[in-house]
Amino acid sequence: MSMPDAMPLPGVGEELKQAKEIEDAEKYSFMATVTKAPKKQIQFADDMQEFTKFPTKTGRRSLSRSISQSSTDSYSSAASYTDSSDDEVSPREKQQTNSKGSSNFCVKNIKQAEFGRREIEIAEQDMSALISLRKRAQGEKPLAGAKIVGCTHITAQTAVLIETLCALGAHCRWSACNIYSTQNEVAAALAEAGVAVFAWKGESEDDFWWCIDRCVNMDGWQANMILDDGGDLTHWVYKKYPNVFKKIRGIVEESVTGVHRLYQLSKAGKLCVPAMNVNDSVTKQKFDNLYCCRESILDGLKRTTDVMFGGKQVVVCGYGEVGKGCCAALKALGAIVYITEIDPICALQACMDGFRVVKLNEVIRQVDVVITCTGNKNVVTREHLDRMKNSCIVCNMGHSNTEIDVTSLRTPELTWERVRSQVDHVIWPDGKRVVLLAEGRLLNLSCSTVPTFVLSITATTQALALIELYNAPEGRYKQDVYLLPKKMDEYVASLHLPSFDAHLTELTDDQAKYLGLNKNGPFKPNYYR
Repeated sequence: MSMPDAMPLPGVGEELKQAKEIEDAEKYSFMATVTKAPKKQIQFADDMQEFTKFPTKTGRRSLSRSISQSSTDSYSSAASYTDSSDDEVSPREKQQTNSKGSSNFCVKNIKQAEFGRREIEIAEQDMSALISLRKRAQGEKPLAGAKIVGCTHITAQTAVLIETLCALGAHCRWSACNIYSTQNEVAAALAEAGVAVFAWKGESEDDFWWCIDRCVNMDGWQANMILDDGGDLTHWVYKKYPNVFKKIRGIVEESVTGVHRLYQLSKAGKLCVPAMNVNDSVTKQKFDNLYCCRESILDGLKRTTDVMFGGKQVVVCGYGEVGKGCCAALKALGAIVYITEIDPICALQACMDGFRVVKLNEVIRQVDVVITCTGNKNVVTREHLDRMKNSCIVCNMGHSNTEIDVTSLRTPELTWERVRSQVDHVIWPDGKRVVLLAEGRLLNLSCSTVPTFVLSITATTQALALIELYNAPEGRYKQDVYLLPKKMDEYVASLHLPSFDAHLTELTDDQAKYLGLNKNGPFKPNYYR
């Protein structure tokens, strides 16, 4: 027996019919509009503003932003409360004072201090080891009399370090080592707390050096310690204020680039103060460089490009600790990863980890993403950029912006379009686009954030290095570059173990004698990396 056709509920059938007629009418109306309307280029709100432009071949003004202007734009990030609507006036032209009446700072907006204080308090929760060090040592004030001038990324995590140094007796003046990584509200909170901070997100190159100079050059105040990240501050003091440089008691440097500069000075016999190479300490290299980059590389790329990594071909230039971290994350998401290396040991490690080691020229035409992390310069040249496929993503995970030859892209035949915060499309005459992130500057801190816990390890290492150099008896450290004593490395690690409820095994007297070690460490020789 056949079943009757299902009947619609009363009234519903007529409604469905009417809805179908309306849908068809809208569809055809939309199609007619599309076919009749002239093609128009999508207009962004920013295109309505006046910017200084680079000349094009035809002499007309391009709608895309100029490179110089995009260097000074201050965009909000997910980690910042910065309102881009107040970007019209440079902080250098503003007259600002904190609640105590002090104007010894230059930040984007001092009124954001309350938001910044919340960010700092959140960071403190995951930096328990640094807070523990602060509580243990603030009674002794081991940095009393220290006048520390610093140049680092200014984030909530760095603010915890700066305030720790102040709690231990230091007087600090601070600037940013990267024009894009400053959290404006955090800088405001530091200024409100009395720290002389000169930094804002989106500084120009001129602003960058002006801020450093304001930190160093102040009547009645002379730095006796330097905490640097990248070597720019050390370079500035060495070149511009040689008398100040000679009186510095110690330099603490945490980046590959900055350490390289220090070794160059030392080799030339021009380093007249002791310096601590924090970058090659185990607690910096094995944790910040590796684990931090393993997590933050994906964060930066996802936020800026929404790229899906499964099946994508990626070339990572450099297989040091940063490269290892990046590759581990990319491989875990199913990317096909190639490595370029100059060091046969690192290259062999890459091979044993399952990666193909190639020359950049061999794969440049086929890869979807190019990531540099070598600490070198001109790793990706204009020739490489010319040969890249359409929509290839190019970014840098090294500290300095020298790895990608961005300068070679600032030519009239190429058009730059700012499509997102820290995302530029560089367009060739044939229409090919290369997606350049953060204008070749440090991706993770320019385009995203980094894990607080890992930064606690680095910050604690930096604090101990400053305490060591400042309190060392005369003659312990010569005019040279030193690695952090292994005992300090192990102490930093031990401060972070309680966060995991980890319990160390203790050597028996017999075991310690057998290994030739002290029961309390150090357990690794100073040359261990």
